[in-house]
Amino acid sequence: MRTRAKICGITRSQDIQAVVDSGADAIGLVFYPPSPRSVTIAQAAELAKHIPAYVQLVGLFVNASLEEIQATLQQVPLDVLQFHGDESPAQCQAIAKATGRRWYKAIQVKSDMNIEVVIKSYQAAGASAMLLDAWHPTLKGGTGHAFDWTKFPKLDIPLILAGGLSPDNVAHAIDITRAYAVDVSGGVESAKGIKDRQLIEHFMQGVQRGSAK
Repeated sequence: MRTRAKICGITRSQDIQAVVDSGADAIGLVFYPPSPRSVTIAQAAELAKHIPAYVQLVGLFVNASLEEIQATLQQVPLDVLQFHGDESPAQCQAIAKATGRRWYKAIQVKSDMNIEVVIKSYQAAGASAMLLDAWHPTLKGGTGHAFDWTKFPKLDIPLILAGGLSPDNVAHAIDITRAYAVDVSGGVESAKGIKDRQLIEHFMQGVQRGSAK
């Protein structure tokens, strides 16, 4: 089975086409204003028109309220919610119940963290997957940094690998972690929020190589 792949931080319609052409499984839109890859609800609604069937649309939120997420969903047909802040398992569960959306939680991996306990707490609350990213004291994703992939756990929930991935290292990352999916943003950009078609193609080729091992 090929490792799934999501290209996150899309801001332009032409980049959606590049992602679709590459065979990636999901597109991520960032609803977090401090991020250089953030989009408004109006921008996201327009971008969503270019996403075909069988490609999932994921919305990334950081400590957003239920009201903010509901306002987004009124105009943007998100398939999955990605909680990328300090949301507790109970908060994620409540928002998911109110919106009727599947969800997963992003965790920034610290060296002293009991990651399995944290993952299981969100799994018990109904997470459909968990995303493991590199820890950063101020940034919420998009750091360009990787954590120690040899510490990637093996659990009975789909695990998504993020942080520091690029066309050059994604095959190796998959070989080490056997992650269910990989999530890339900065590693396929020519500038923040501007994707590079060739880098996306090379990244997906790396995904194929890593999956085949």
